[in-house]
Amino acid sequence: MKVAKSGGHRLFEHDAETASVVSRMLIDLEKNGMDAVRKYSEQFDHWNPPSFQLTPKEIDEAVSRVSEQGIRDTKYCQSNVRSFAEAQLKTLLPLETEIRPGVILGHRHIPVNSVGSYIPGGRYPMFGSAQMSIIPARVAGVKRIIACTPPVKGLGYYPATINAIKEARADFIYILGGVPALALMAFGLDGMEPVDILCGAGNRFVAQAKRQLFGRCGIDLIAGPTEILVIADDSADPSLVACDLLGQAEHDPNSGICLICLNEDFAKKAIAEVERQLAVLPTRDVARLSWRDNGIVYVALDEDEAVKISDDYAPEHLELHVRDTDYYFERLTNYGSLFIGEETTVAYGDKTIGTNHILPTSRAARYTGGVWVGKFLKTCTYQYMTPQASVETAEVTERQCILENMLAHGITARARIHRYRGTTVMKA
Repeated sequence: MKVAKSGGHRLFEHDAETASVVSRMLIDLEKNGMDAVRKYSEQFDHWNPPSFQLTPKEIDEAVSRVSEQGIRDTKYCQSNVRSFAEAQLKTLLPLETEIRPGVILGHRHIPVNSVGSYIPGGRYPMFGSAQMSIIPARVAGVKRIIACTPPVKGLGYYPATINAIKEARADFIYILGGVPALALMAFGLDGMEPVDILCGAGNRFVAQAKRQLFGRCGIDLIAGPTEILVIADDSADPSLVACDLLGQAEHDPNSGICLICLNEDFAKKAIAEVERQLAVLPTRDVARLSWRDNGIVYVALDEDEAVKISDDYAPEHLELHVRDTDYYFERLTNYGSLFIGEETTVAYGDKTIGTNHILPTSRAARYTGGVWVGKFLKTCTYQYMTPQASVETAEVTERQCILENMLAHGITARARIHRYRGTTVMKA
């Protein structure tokens, strides 16, 4: 393997300073409630309205400021997300099976009762995130959904974001960002009941807050800076590959940008294209830093090595610009979402096509996928049996308990042997 150009993609690792700051904030927020929420919102966002929750009138007023085309396009995107979530839900079937005569086991998929959705703002008002966390939860059957999105400096809130949240059918909308937003949802501040799961991407403070709140409630995943990896052979168009790499580079100076080529000549052409396009890219101030610090281009010896490099990187987004897409589709195992062929691109997944854009980063794709309708469902088992089956099971259970010296457990089995064989159980 040769390297044509190598940066140093940084993993989203535990940051002790951030962890300490977030820990102090969460302690303060839990102890002092909305007073602390107001303090931090004023400190970090210069935002301290009479109420952080939008009224129906305020929501309607915000929606009225969105263009008709913007509203239609949001409906288009959300329809795709909803259709895919509904199709996913159909694959999640209840199960009941008789594994032995009279022994019936099963499972049910039960939706969590409440979800807290965080829709990030920051550098870009990413209102598309509303549908990615709210719609799958709603399709799963979640009864109560709270949405928080940070204020926009000088504007209060971004109308397209409010429209997207309303269209996705959240029950409550708060204009509140960062750690205070997650605390409000997780602790149940402002008269709200605590949520069961926190969902949505955010900056390092949001990610750290989710890490520390896990256990108090569930979380979807901890997402760091975005990533793209492209595998390209000599059939690919270097200008299109470069375009897609830069499409993710504009997110954040810490975005991970990786290209795996099958020959060095293509790698050099792609690098030259990136540099050429960077010169005129409107968001080059951010994208140039990402490419400079985190861009890496590999030249793999063959397709097998390309697969190995990609699986080791375990990217959030993986694009295939190759002749034989089936070869890679059958062998690749570590990615958040796969974009097969040059006809599709990461931006489609982020905004429009219907798959979810809340995806694992920092090599988490080795052990988890992204957000989907199943994230909001608990798969809960149950069991029942006939009296005769209970006796047979109890005899084995009692012997196992005696071997483990868990005698009280064994007595519960023995009680059923007596009961269902017609023998009276002695009471203490």
